[in-house]
Formats: sequence, C-alpha cells, structure tokens
Amino acid sequence: MAKQNHFNDMPFTGVNYKLLLIGLAVVVVGFLLMAGGGNGDPNNFDESAIFSPRRITIAPIVTLAGYLFVVYAILKKDKGNAAQ
Repeated sequence: MAKQNHFNDMPFTGVNYKLLLIGLAVVVVGFLLMAGGGNGDPNNFDESAIFSPRRITIAPIVTLAGYLFVVYAILKKDKGNAAQ
C-alpha cells in the first residue's frame, strides 16, 4: 500500500482565494453603502439621509450576501483534490 503524504496538500486553491477576495469586496461595498448621512451641524437633523432605504435595507442585504459568499469560498472543495 502506498503511503499518502497529506502534508503537501494545501487547504485552499487559487479558486478559493479568488472567491474569498470577491466576497470581501462585496462586504466592503455593503459597508460603503451604509456609510454617510452625517451632518456637521448638530442643530439640523436630516431624517431622510440617515434612514434612507439604501442604508436600512439594501446595505445590510449586500453585506450579508458578501459574508455568505465568503463562507462558501472557505468551504468550497476542489473536485481534483477529493479523497482518493
């Protein structure tokens, strides 16, 4: 029986790293969508800028999708490196 060497097997492939970078970019875009809405004048409150649908609905969905994509990128196995 041939001795299998598992020390040279890398857990991530190039595809995993590319998917991970894409997921992280989506997370960053989600946080950028949440940013802003501040006002320099403390006596002036602009409710429409702070509680806009972009910041309340779209940005958290984009961020959550990015995190889920990162988890997928971490868990994705390469078909060529399956157990033999």
